[in-house]
Amino acid sequence: MSVITRREAMRAGAAILAAPAVIQAANAQSGFNWRRFAGERIEVSLTANPRSQILIQNQREFEELTGIRVGSEQIPEQQHRQKFVIEFASGRPSFDVIGISLHVNKRQVGRARWCADIKPMMADPTLTAPDFDFADFGAGAVAFSTQADGRMDTLPEFTDYFILYYNKEIFGRANATVPRTYDELYETARRLTDARAGNFGFVGRGLRNANVVLYTSFLLGTQQRDCVDANMRLITDTPDAIWAGEMYKKLLRDTAPPGIAGFNWNECQTTFAQGRAAMWLDGVGFATPLEDPARSRVAGKVGYAVVPRGPAHHHCAMFGTGMGISAASNERKRGAAWFYNQWAVNKTNQLRFLTSGAGAPARQSPYRNDEAVRGSRFGRDYFETLIESGRIARPGLPEIVPVTEFRDTIGAGLTNTIGGADVATELRRATEAFKPVLEQSERAS
Repeated sequence: MSVITRREAMRAGAAILAAPAVIQAANAQSGFNWRRFAGERIEVSLTANPRSQILIQNQREFEELTGIRVGSEQIPEQQHRQKFVIEFASGRPSFDVIGISLHVNKRQVGRARWCADIKPMMADPTLTAPDFDFADFGAGAVAFSTQADGRMDTLPEFTDYFILYYNKEIFGRANATVPRTYDELYETARRLTDARAGNFGFVGRGLRNANVVLYTSFLLGTQQRDCVDANMRLITDTPDAIWAGEMYKKLLRDTAPPGIAGFNWNECQTTFAQGRAAMWLDGVGFATPLEDPARSRVAGKVGYAVVPRGPAHHHCAMFGTGMGISAASNERKRGAAWFYNQWAVNKTNQLRFLTSGAGAPARQSPYRNDEAVRGSRFGRDYFETLIESGRIARPGLPEIVPVTEFRDTIGAGLTNTIGGADVATELRRATEAFKPVLEQSERAS
């Protein structure tokens, strides 16, 4: 992955590695000392993605600053989720710092109290750097990292918004305009599809489980907006839910490539990067390879826009990750882990996320860094899309414990519709199958 250089990031952002004299002066005033846990070693377990790669590539900065040694691993998403759940449940996790997908595991981790509450550490001036600037984090990201009982058991890392990628060259040849509604999205995709030539108007996730977040993107535009009601009852077979399913079905059946039922984000990314799809709706974190001429035929031709409006509302799906600290770690390792998390989401690293296209930072300051924006490989429309998406974002998945089972069950029904199955029938069948799973989960809580 191509990222901005260390020198560029340090010049562009507010770096944690300020001049030694400045650090010493701040430390003297607060009682904070970056070297407090020097000689300690911590283990960090992350999901394999561009943001984790940035942290691992630059962790020497943290080690030199603190004297803390770091052992880092990054594991593919599905395997990582399985690994940390098994290890937490054993009572002897191998890690001190854990990256958590809040849209999948937030309630599970919170109920089991696997991660330490960081609020007391954040309130302690001897443990929190004077330039940490918690107020810089967006309110939505903070809410995502906070449990229902008020504990904050993760530190916001990034917020992933679903956006609309489009091929400017294809749009220009067809004199097409960026769709403003989902109905316009479908009509534009259908017009730009020429299956015999191998060109398609749209590509999106069709694979079971992965596809649910595309479906919920459509559902967010309806009056309903969510998959569960205020009483945590499943509502995925209502008229609004069926409308979202119909939109999903016709886009993927009528305007997407053959084999779409087996596409996850990586197959979608490859198809779009090859110039074989005019539009792709997915997360902002997948943008970087698209602008790499060595990996993409559409580099310099990608347009970025907020997702279209639905029949009742205009929202984009929001997903997010946070950095947790294992409650099973001893006090000294928890302290060192808290130091690592502060560094991991400092303004420099958050700026690196943004300017490299690795995702939308949880902090707000990177969006205000005009120098970094001007020097980025991404056009102004990319940054404007992220800012606007932040204004209309809502969680893209229900905050329930059995999220994976939910995605498997609803996702199977959605995949069946691509093959021609009736949407209402499939959603009703999936809803009835998942209801007892959700009810049992809620009783256990």
